Amino acid sequence: MLLLLALEVKVSDITCGRILYYRKQIPYSPYQTNKPHHFSLHHSSVPPPNAAMSKPTTPLTLLLLLTYSAALLRSQPIIPSRYDGFVYRKQAASTDTVLIEAFYDPVCPDSRDSWPPLKQAVDYYGPAVVSLIVHTFPLPYHDNAFVTSRALHIVNELNASSTYHLLNAFFKHQERFYNAQTSKMSREAILDQVIDFASTTLGNSMQSAIKSGFNDSTTGIKTRVSFKYGCSRGVYGTPFFFVNGFMIPFNDSQPIDYNGWRKIIDPLNTKQ
Repeated sequence: MLLLLALEVKVSDITCGRILYYRKQIPYSPYQTNKPHHFSLHHSSVPPPNAAMSKPTTPLTLLLLLTYSAALLRSQPIIPSRYDGFVYRKQAASTDTVLIEAFYDPVCPDSRDSWPPLKQAVDYYGPAVVSLIVHTFPLPYHDNAFVTSRALHIVNELNASSTYHLLNAFFKHQERFYNAQTSKMSREAILDQVIDFASTTLGNSMQSAIKSGFNDSTTGIKTRVSFKYGCSRGVYGTPFFFVNGFMIPFNDSQPIDYNGWRKIIDPLNTKQ
């Protein structure tokens, strides 16, 4: 499911640090159709109307440069204390293995559907051959993507062995957190629902710790860092995959199945 951005015309593009002109794009609701959602970003080097009829004065040029510089400073990445992502089965990712990185949104249907064949392939080869790291990439038009992604970061801090258990549960019961199902709920009610769901999945003894995690600003920062990291890698939707640092093309209408992953990994396996 590809990322749709509603972009207004602005001086600078924070992500790539270039002066661009955008046309406003209205997101299409993911609940009105089962068809894939496509990213639409129109880039034009043509200046706005009447731009050629007037020349900016020196103060205006200086103002634009200062605004542009300030935007670049604000967009400087936050370097985390350790590499982002959830390591599968607590096996340290190694450059001696085929390293797969997956960017997932917990409430994205395409992320959900792509997970079983990837998991099956990774389990088939084992940690001696394949390492897997999952990054959260909450899509902005999924109302509950950020809060469910944050729950994963909280649980990963509490007990890393439970992270993928919760991810599987989010995928299995994803419909509970769709926009339509929670449209009439307050943010507090949705948060309580996510906390109850996570604690029920992992054990009620964790409820207090999970709730405290949502009161800790560092878990929100980690969730944002994951999203910013994805943007820095050129991720624009979910699911999104890299193998040994190189992007793997993904087609919503033809997702990678188990045999597809075997065809990707087999030629890279030097430990046969």
